Amino acid sequence: MGRLQQRVAIVTGGGQGVGLGVVRAFAAEGAHVVIANRTRETGEAAVATVERDFGNAGGSVRFVATDVADEPAVRDLVRSTAAQLGRIDILVNNATPATGAARLEEMAMDAMEQQVRVNYYAAFWAMQESFPHMKAAGYGRIINMCSLNGINAHLYTAMYNGAKEALRALTRTAAVEWGRYGITSNAICPAAVTPAWEMFQKFDPHSARAILAAHPMRRLGDAEADVGPLAVFLASEESRYINGNTVHADGGGHVNGTPWHPELPE
Repeated sequence: MGRLQQRVAIVTGGGQGVGLGVVRAFAAEGAHVVIANRTRETGEAAVATVERDFGNAGGSVRFVATDVADEPAVRDLVRSTAAQLGRIDILVNNATPATGAARLEEMAMDAMEQQVRVNYYAAFWAMQESFPHMKAAGYGRIINMCSLNGINAHLYTAMYNGAKEALRALTRTAAVEWGRYGITSNAICPAAVTPAWEMFQKFDPHSARAILAAHPMRRLGDAEADVGPLAVFLASEESRYINGNTVHADGGGHVNGTPWHPELPE
């Protein structure tokens, strides 16, 4: 039997990238997974591939079109999942908007607000709505996807950095307040090949090569094979005493930091 057999998981932004890698890893372990994604085409395509590859693992996968920047939509996602599947055991807050680049003094409020709503408020709403279900079951696993960008304060992404660091603080606070109920809250800072990374490689190949050259393992991770197993562990019974941590699934890239030195015109 899989380690997540009959567990119910919600993964926001689960249609591609790190989110999809986690969905696939959960499905392989027998979980019932709900993919929350804004784009229907992406979400439905993800369901099709997961069903094809893991349909015999004992779980299930479904897609719910969700704009996590909208509070009622997030709360309805959690409520409908609990109503249809009977429980919520695992919540992975992974959705994030596309990140542009701007100098701090030129940062637009709408960019800041979008990052905070999707990276912080969406997780807050989902965690609040999931809490009573997890408390009643005496079991809950909250996994929030954070970022080395915020820890290292990368240039020109203050809106993303700040929102991700706020999410880490939220994760640690939930760990302290909710641990007594059998609910653990942990953060993962992943470094994996995603559509965003592939776009960055095309936009700034020189910087991309420099990042890989400075990486201890000379590569970025695979979302399913390198990040997925960590998420499975943190979602499982085996991690019951792991709480309030930030784990870097990045092949050691955080040790000396990333050579992130893009230049913007004055």
